[in-house]
Amino acid sequence: MTPPDVRRRLQILTWHVHGNYLYYLSQVPHDFHLLTLPDVRPGYAGRAGTLPWGSNVHEVPAERLAERSFDCVLYQSRVHWESDRVERLSEAQRALPAIYLEHDPPQQHPTATRHPAADGGAHIVHVTAFNALMWDNGDAPVTVIEHGVMVPDNVLYTGARAEGIVVVNHLERRGRRLGADLYRRVGAEVPLALIGMDSKRLGGLGEVPNLELAATIARYRFFFHPIRYTSLGLALIEAMMLGMPVVALATTELPSLIRSGDNGYIDTRIDRLVDAMRALIADPALARRWGDAGRESVRQRYAIGRFAADWDRLLLQVA
Repeated sequence: MTPPDVRRRLQILTWHVHGNYLYYLSQVPHDFHLLTLPDVRPGYAGRAGTLPWGSNVHEVPAERLAERSFDCVLYQSRVHWESDRVERLSEAQRALPAIYLEHDPPQQHPTATRHPAADGGAHIVHVTAFNALMWDNGDAPVTVIEHGVMVPDNVLYTGARAEGIVVVNHLERRGRRLGADLYRRVGAEVPLALIGMDSKRLGGLGEVPNLELAATIARYRFFFHPIRYTSLGLALIEAMMLGMPVVALATTELPSLIRSGDNGYIDTRIDRLVDAMRALIADPALARRWGDAGRESVRQRYAIGRFAADWDRLLLQVA
């Protein structure tokens, strides 16, 4: 008689760094324990926000951390790796199997930056192949786990508003790397709206709650991604899942996803991007064709089931 397959449910210590990513990560069938501090500074927010956290997401106050037992530690930022690992974790917790989830490409030199966990015994996970290529990971084991997203079943693209939408948090503060100058430049030629934290500083609409974002952006004709250098944005993939056509810079991971004139439009020439936006505004049928093709491009590649299975496999392998 074949014994039943008994799954081991892992207890994973981690941090709240990127809320949407953490919510998608919590779809993996393990328990996630978020280290929290009393002052709720960034990176220690726990189950905060409007996302519908599941029962497998828990909070661990820093003063109780030493009492808890875990199977694995999932680091998500340099401060957690370099400070919390040394100052807050016990010796036994520091010896646990470790994964460093890197959300971004290198912020210093794009090709000559050593990853902080390259020599620390952790398994490094990158969210795009471009990021893995650009970081100097040393001899650390590296896995690329591409994003997985979910959008509401009852929300679909309409494109009724003949203007574009940009979704970036703190765009003015983050400047040229996130495309603040390009948002201003293109917005002078094409109607654009801006959504995100602190967006009212640039004449935007402010922050939209996570659960309302899909329905809000689906009304706009196209999604403009002005970012020069970052990881592949969750908001961009979510827009494509809705069937929105995307116009963006042909940088970082996007050339592996967007085929200009087929499932969206990318270029490094701003005048070409403006021409594409004007074409979408003038021709809703064109916007629908690009959006439909884009949705097919992301349905399998960024499906939440594939994402959860990839993470489940890696966690069980490492822990």
